[in-house]
Amino acid sequence: MSEIAKKIRDRSLFNEPLSKYTSWKVGGPADTFFAPDNRDELSQFLKSNHDKPITWLGNGTNVLVRDGGIRGSVISTKKSLNKIKMEAENSCRVEAGASCMDLALFAEKNQLGPAAFFSGIPGSIGGALTMNAGSFGMETWDLVKEVEVINEKGDISFIEKESFDIAYRTVTFPFRLWFLSCSMFLSSDEETTKDNLIKLRNQRIKTQPISEDTCGSVFKNPPGNFAGALIERSGLKGFKIGSASISEQHANFIVNEGGATARDIENLINHTRQVVKKNYDIDLQPEVRIMGEKK
Repeated sequence: MSEIAKKIRDRSLFNEPLSKYTSWKVGGPADTFFAPDNRDELSQFLKSNHDKPITWLGNGTNVLVRDGGIRGSVISTKKSLNKIKMEAENSCRVEAGASCMDLALFAEKNQLGPAAFFSGIPGSIGGALTMNAGSFGMETWDLVKEVEVINEKGDISFIEKESFDIAYRTVTFPFRLWFLSCSMFLSSDEETTKDNLIKLRNQRIKTQPISEDTCGSVFKNPPGNFAGALIERSGLKGFKIGSASISEQHANFIVNEGGATARDIENLINHTRQVVKKNYDIDLQPEVRIMGEKK
């Protein structure tokens, strides 16, 4: 057995509770859970996965893992593949496991921009690429030049931005893949400053429940409207199912008050959609990805 194969065997976890890895602190077990140290380990794991279903988990924000857990293999890059480095003038290489806040701080340190908006995205770069995450009027793919990806056979390649169909909170892939890194253009003409970051941080503290257990925004904003405003006008602020409640601070956030189940949260999501549909004939679309099996 090779050294890499031994490391994969020794570090693979079985029936691992995913509540430990999600920002909502809910989620049943993964059949197999693996966190690679590097690309070689990740590639080898995928090559030896034997066609089991694969689920990728970054920082665990913007996902709801159901109480029955996830069958097959769950891969986490939260503690690896998290480097950011200059690639060329005004260009940097950002690995998928790096947090969006790390990128904002990197841009501030190197006097590059406009990247302050990443401080408002509570997840990893891999997750931001997957859903074209955004905040404060900008989106992730606005800055992307190319991406490094890996397929289910463990093969790594580089793909230009033009190979993807990109829209609001939506990215369509040319084939089944996961992101390892991306090359981003950050101009020195639009610097990310400490003042930018402090201003945006203070705005988030004032308007969002960032100290509580949430996933970030639950719903996409419908065209010409705001999900939070529709939910608030429907009188749902503070509404609870079990220990899951709609935030009193921002209605597009659902809070785990302690002891909530994924079922509580999913039922609250569905109830919110039904009420807004009845009141405004608008079908709110979840921004959060719901995955796994019901218990």
